Amino acid sequence: MPTKISKKRDAYGYSEMEWAEQLDPEYAALRAELRRMAIGEGALPVKVKEMVVIGILAARGLQYGVTAHMRNAVSHGATFDELFEAIKAAHVAGGGMAYSVGIRALQELEQDGVFKQTRPAQPSRSRSKAKR
Repeated sequence: MPTKISKKRDAYGYSEMEWAEQLDPEYAALRAELRRMAIGEGALPVKVKEMVVIGILAARGLQYGVTAHMRNAVSHGATFDELFEAIKAAHVAGGGMAYSVGIRALQELEQDGVFKQTRPAQPSRSRSKAKR
């Protein structure tokens, strides 16, 4: 049974999937194709599909996955405000856990400087309304 991880990186940074690919390359290829078909460009942009996945993962409490999919959403043009709204929407169906997991992931990306180009200098209208 292989124990060495290949040089190829999983698109979301899941090192365990790199290892699993060594166990069954054919299954890994099918899984990659399914992911490409499900989350690739289509009627919905990738960033929107990623936000759907983020909401589901947040509701299930899967912190690592939320962070990884947020990073991919940003790489496809998602902004801080869009991700924040997605987390607030996930809170409706997924409860406090979805909100907490999403906020932690959003904070991690903020602290990593991911939003330097996409974070607005002024608070969004929804945040400024709350202060009135």
